[in-house]
Amino acid sequence: MGAPDVIEIDELSFRFNGGPPVLENVSLRVQAGDFASVIGPNGGGKTTLVKLMLGLYAPTTGRVRVLGLPPEKARPRIGYMPQHAMMDPRFPARALDVVLMGRLGRGIRIATYGAGDRRAAAAALDRVGLAADRGRPFSDLSGGQRQRVLLARALVTEPELLLLDEPAANLDQKVEQDFFDLLKELNRHLTIVLVSHDLGFVAGFVRTVICVHRRVDVHPTSSLDGRMISEVYGGEVRMVRHDHRLDE
Repeated sequence: MGAPDVIEIDELSFRFNGGPPVLENVSLRVQAGDFASVIGPNGGGKTTLVKLMLGLYAPTTGRVRVLGLPPEKARPRIGYMPQHAMMDPRFPARALDVVLMGRLGRGIRIATYGAGDRRAAAAALDRVGLAADRGRPFSDLSGGQRQRVLLARALVTEPELLLLDEPAANLDQKVEQDFFDLLKELNRHLTIVLVSHDLGFVAGFVRTVICVHRRVDVHPTSSLDGRMISEVYGGEVRMVRHDHRLDE
């Protein structure tokens, strides 16, 4: 018997205020323990699909279940790292303070973090390799370190599912490599779904690729070829494979 489904989407369609369909007749399953990437052209519906998984949007038709629940009820068990964090890097906050913000979803007021919250935040920073930097100002951190702090903020509630929207955008290749190595380690204990524009890079890490261009097709990474990618993106796309990084 296979792993249980963490995400179940059945015959879903979505449109904004009676406009043209953004997503149409989408059905997919993501199993527990998977490491999946959502790919597709700009405007193809990638971020919209993730927001439906979070319950931030309601489907026009069809059904979404996450961890067996409607997404809005599963949200406390989901860690989310948005594409554009609402955080001014000049904001006078320490790394630990930023991670603690992830505890607010548990109904905590800003001024009432307890010792347990601080321990959880320190543990999340340790998990992403920044235990020694918890007292540093967020503004003093490098771009890669800031992304790790924001990842720790998503991890601080010990979620069962991690949803990431373009988590490595604007990182240089070495920092991106290190970040995805960290995600691969986290995937030993977490189901991960991430949006990425860089299929050539993520193909070396993920097991499943969810191709989104209004409709959705799901493939194991090993089955992707140039024809499939051309159909998704609507033109020629050069993809550099990293199969030596895939699990045997």
